[in-house]
Amino acid sequence: MKIFPNLWAREAPAHTVPKPVCHCLDPQYGESPWSELQIHTPEEQDTDCSGWQRLNELIDHATSDGREVFSPGPEMTPSEWAQITELPKTISKLKSVKHFILYGSSLVRIPPEIGEMAALEQFTPYTSYRLHWFPYEITRCTKLKDSTISTRALYGNFKYRAPFPKLPQDHPGIPSRCSVCRGTFGAAPPLQYWVSLGVATDVVPLLVHACSEQCISNLPQPQDNYVRFPHQGGLGLEQPKSYNDVHTLSVA
Repeated sequence: MKIFPNLWAREAPAHTVPKPVCHCLDPQYGESPWSELQIHTPEEQDTDCSGWQRLNELIDHATSDGREVFSPGPEMTPSEWAQITELPKTISKLKSVKHFILYGSSLVRIPPEIGEMAALEQFTPYTSYRLHWFPYEITRCTKLKDSTISTRALYGNFKYRAPFPKLPQDHPGIPSRCSVCRGTFGAAPPLQYWVSLGVATDVVPLLVHACSEQCISNLPQPQDNYVRFPHQGGLGLEQPKSYNDVHTLSVA
């Protein structure tokens, strides 16, 4: 396990701030059967809360001083940090940031604008347990080489093979342009597909919003030991055996 010193600049408060809880993937730890999963659709970010205002201030400061490491959590109170379920689209302004730290966040999604963080080399959303997927646009961060993600919280993770939500689904994180070619969608809604790809040092489920079947066919080959084609999820999707299943069989 990697250790990240100095992530929290402030002393921990005497009280504990309750954080939003996610039960999406509970069945993988127990005996209850899976049901069709839903993307966190009801959870739109409260843009009037103090946490949102503070986060936007921090993004503006980081943009103006050209810092290379951006870790907003330690510069917010625990209650403010717990209010953030989605990052502002203005993260696109963080052109100098090389290391983006979202340790212990309450995020349920990352906006596609992360793909405009051109200098990004290291991405650390570790222990952000409500982050089950990432936008395909993160693949535009061509310098991204290192990541630390809580992979057990991801759809299709290799240990438990949590099912992917069945697409299409309406959700607040739909981009304004095609994830693949950056073209406009026109009158038709975007085509939504899942694809599992290596992002830096982790394999993650990426949500694609495409303008055409041609763009879907242009997607990279999914990672070995994952579903080997773009798909629309659902309980009927056959995934490779989980690490736990294989290990159990080998021991037996």
